[in-house]
Amino acid sequence: MKRSVLLPVLFLAAGLNFGRAEVKRPPIIDVHLHSASDAGLKENWPSPVPGIGKPSTAAEHMRQILAMMDRYNIVLGIASYNSEDVERLRQAAPDRIWAGLSYGIPGFNLETMRSLFKAGKLRIMGEVCAQYDGLSPSDPVLEPYFALAESLDVPACIHMGISFSGITQSCPKFRVALGNPLLLEEMLNRHPNLRVWIAHMGFPYLEETVGIVSVYPQVYIDTSAIDWLAAPEPFSSYLRELIRNGLGERIMFGSDQMDWPDAIGLAVETIEKADFLSTAQKRDIFYNNAARFLRLTPEQVAKHHGLAKK
Repeated sequence: MKRSVLLPVLFLAAGLNFGRAEVKRPPIIDVHLHSASDAGLKENWPSPVPGIGKPSTAAEHMRQILAMMDRYNIVLGIASYNSEDVERLRQAAPDRIWAGLSYGIPGFNLETMRSLFKAGKLRIMGEVCAQYDGLSPSDPVLEPYFALAESLDVPACIHMGISFSGITQSCPKFRVALGNPLLLEEMLNRHPNLRVWIAHMGFPYLEETVGIVSVYPQVYIDTSAIDWLAAPEPFSSYLRELIRNGLGERIMFGSDQMDWPDAIGLAVETIEKADFLSTAQKRDIFYNNAARFLRLTPEQVAKHHGLAKK
């Protein structure tokens, strides 16, 4: 979500957190994080949920994100923002952060982007927020970016679905209709080898999301933002239907914490408390599906689970 405009596994060692003992969680991959800028944090966006605040500086925002990753055992985070700020976050934890751009697509120089991918400074195309610019994901202006991602075997995250109430006041080109996952179809057929994940579960386009993910095996979904911003029942009902339609192995955990690092914990705990999910389904959402989609190596997976050879 475009942040600046809208705002069987054993439990391991016990730790101490806020004065109470907690068992260490199995590893989690968060496929939807954002870095921040000082200017962006100064924008007067109210907290979307009671009780969470935002840091006043990008440095403090970064510190809190990494602390939340430590607390919840998030071993890999996929973060996006502008090239300078997301690079600072990547440099702070290069083994735990994969970076992408959520600004300047379209517009960012393709050869510069190619060089950033080849240097390992970028690992993801997106979050592509074309919906905020009044663009369908299949718009020809985006074609060179998805072609580049496909040629480099770089996965793409695309914002789909809805946004905050009143979003068109700050983003007048935003249209809910442009978040319909069916609009991905022409792009997907032009780029059959491009791995794509739909941000925000495509909410509220349930039938369309099921249709696209069922037909196109290269497409996955993330739970981001909806897992802490939506009311519990709509979120649970939507996720339950995705599972019921056989998509349990295509859903990845994402927080989309934007300006509010505490949202990471809210998102994790929402999935943990989902009593309609089995332990195996939760592990798929939290780790296994993303590890497969991102093509992590056996060595990376072993390291994340603390099983790497000393």
